[in-house]
Amino acid sequence: MQAAGGTRPGTDLGGLNRARFLVDGEQVVVGGPAPAAGPAVPGSAAGGASGPGGAAGPTAPVSLSTATVDQLETLPGVGPVLAQHIVDYRTRHGGFRSVDQLREVNGIGDRRFADLRPLVRP
Repeated sequence: MQAAGGTRPGTDLGGLNRARFLVDGEQVVVGGPAPAAGPAVPGSAAGGASGPGGAAGPTAPVSLSTATVDQLETLPGVGPVLAQHIVDYRTRHGGFRSVDQLREVNGIGDRRFADLRPLVRP
């Protein structure tokens, strides 16, 4: 963390997974204000679907390497069990380097992969 400029005094690092691999170009904001509702920011909950597995779908690609279970549930056909399988796969393999790795997740078949491919990013 020091190489990235360190943290400011008083910043809460409790929710930060310091062991998680980062994807090139990824920005991690720690201790910043919560994102405002509005246009979706990749990897954020703002601008998601109408509910778990909702038909509206996310408005920006969801990051497979950073999204929470709740954020993954905004994807069509992804409920709490499948979302947890995605998080478990990510934890075991150090993140996603390619969207194609989603095929290796338990519960992702060819059809579901085809539906999800344009809606996610590594």
